[in-house]
Amino acid sequence: MVHGTLEVLLVGAKGLENTDFLCNMDPYALLKCRSQEQRSSIASGKGSNPEWNESFVFTVSDQATELVIKLMDSDSGTSDDFVGEATIPLEAVYTEGSIPPTVYNVVKGEHYCGEIKVGLTFTPED
Repeated sequence: MVHGTLEVLLVGAKGLENTDFLCNMDPYALLKCRSQEQRSSIASGKGSNPEWNESFVFTVSDQATELVIKLMDSDSGTSDDFVGEATIPLEAVYTEGSIPPTVYNVVKGEHYCGEIKVGLTFTPED
């Protein structure tokens, strides 16, 4: 079994469906790898094309087969809206070591609703 750290570079997203009718949405991302969850900052007023350029580190084993990134719209006063999610398979980063920022589809149910750009680096523990 392989153990190590997975570094996720959350670059940004494009073409997201705007869930706020009156103004630009304030998107953020929830990154989940098995039981570990991390949250990006809120891209206030960035609407459908947010940029984060933030890195997140997860402790992983090769039993963690995917990274799920849920995109949310921060709403003050009401619960945050679910924008969509991307599921990124991790098999390739375990064998390659790193994957440069790549575009993945964001879906809501079966419906395509934009894209997200993410880079991955896996560092095995000795």
